[in-house]
Amino acid sequence: MIPPDWIGYAAAFCTTTAYVPQVLRVWRTRSVRDISLRMFLVLVTGLGLWLTYGITKGEPPIVIANSVTLTLAGTILFFKLRYRDQSRAAPA
Repeated sequence: MIPPDWIGYAAAFCTTTAYVPQVLRVWRTRSVRDISLRMFLVLVTGLGLWLTYGITKGEPPIVIANSVTLTLAGTILFFKLRYRDQSRAAPA
């Protein structure tokens, strides 16, 4: 039987690494035109809340996963805010 923490770590790995390709693409292309600002604002808020929850409950899989995912999603949000004007100027 797999201990529940290992399931948590496996889930954390999958959901966290899913953001890496998007971060790399935004970093390379500086294009954020198709990124939803509202979605990432809500996502980053939710990740911050999950991180707080994990800390208060003392749950390492939740803390680790949400710390890394918050960093990745926060990076995308940063680029969205930084390159937002360039996205508006781009042709549709």
